[in-house]
Amino acid sequence: MIDNAARFVDEPVKYAGIGTGRFERSPYERDRGRVLHSAGFRRLATKTQVHPAGEDGFVRTRLTHSLEVAQIARELGERLGCDPDVVDTAGLAHDLGHPPFGHNGEDALDAMAQPCGGFEGNAQTLRVLTRLEAKVFDADGRSVGLNLTRATLDAVCKYPWFRTSGTRKYGVYADDAPIFSWLRAGAADRCLEAQVMDWSDDVAYSVHDVEDGIHGGYVDLDPLRRDDAERAALCADVAAVYSGESAGDLADVLDQLLSDPVFTPLSGYDGSHRAQAALKRVTSVLTGRFVVETIKATRDRYGPDPVRRYDADLVVPRRTRAQVALLKGIALRYVMRRPEASPSYARQQDLLKELVTVLIERAPDELDPVFAPLWRTASDDAEKLRVVIDQVASLTDPAAVAWHRRLCVGLI
Repeated sequence: MIDNAARFVDEPVKYAGIGTGRFERSPYERDRGRVLHSAGFRRLATKTQVHPAGEDGFVRTRLTHSLEVAQIARELGERLGCDPDVVDTAGLAHDLGHPPFGHNGEDALDAMAQPCGGFEGNAQTLRVLTRLEAKVFDADGRSVGLNLTRATLDAVCKYPWFRTSGTRKYGVYADDAPIFSWLRAGAADRCLEAQVMDWSDDVAYSVHDVEDGIHGGYVDLDPLRRDDAERAALCADVAAVYSGESAGDLADVLDQLLSDPVFTPLSGYDGSHRAQAALKRVTSVLTGRFVVETIKATRDRYGPDPVRRYDADLVVPRRTRAQVALLKGIALRYVMRRPEASPSYARQQDLLKELVTVLIERAPDELDPVFAPLWRTASDDAEKLRVVIDQVASLTDPAAVAWHRRLCVGLI
């Protein structure tokens, strides 16, 4: 029988302490604490979500996004029967592997990392949790990262498969196969907790990225309601990137979404205190709706008894999934793909590529004390490149700029 609470390296029991009223913390409470106290989690405070971190105190960073995903996942998962600390920790940890500058940075590092198997933020998350974070070492002196339980690591695996030809998303690099095989022992598909985390991530960033876009002046729903051609173009974007449905099928859902009375108070948004309150009400209503509809659909299929792990799959109604995809498309089209952002994206990609190039030439001297020893013990150029990629991926947005200024300006 698979022990879901097992750790890759056995550890002694830790006690909760005098006066707590309990003998010990659960293994999953310990997992949550380890992620919350990790260096990688702190770094998310200055990593880009959609808008550059630090430019506007209103908008999300990777850290605030992760906290919101964890809250949604905890409530959704607990109502279905999942261990609340497992889904909470999965939400907190799911973006630990994302590099500076969000998905734009991810694309840049993927291009540079092709000789060592590419770069993917979700695969990097597993690497951070099981190798790069400093917490536990095995008997041979190798780091096993935070040494989280099998159940928690499985819940973090949004894409539990290796990279293959044509695969855009994957959750593990080839050289992390041993820990991946251990945590996936007995697994057939994604566990329910991973599905809960994944859907909570979709709900959070679809609703909150639109909220940030409206507040920032990039998103205005009124013109979209009036322009048939623009609505068709939006649906085409969503069909190409976020949904398996056709643009024509999405069009009906978009019309229903835009006519929802919940959006009425947002007309003429001016950023005032009252306008912000109206905007927050929209995000609260939509988040609650998407969670409740999912709970109901899952209960309708599997009944009222608690479900977890491989007892059930998360059931998201077709209309609910399409609405979330359309909200993600609004953020994509009007925030991430706005023309004035293109020069900044190009500079970010150039910065990371130049930084990788210089570090390849000047490693291990310019690597920090975590990564320099890993570079020295690497067996070939591919392994050395992976260490450099790990180093750059670990940087915050401001740190990447500072490293580039120190190492690259005038050299490339």
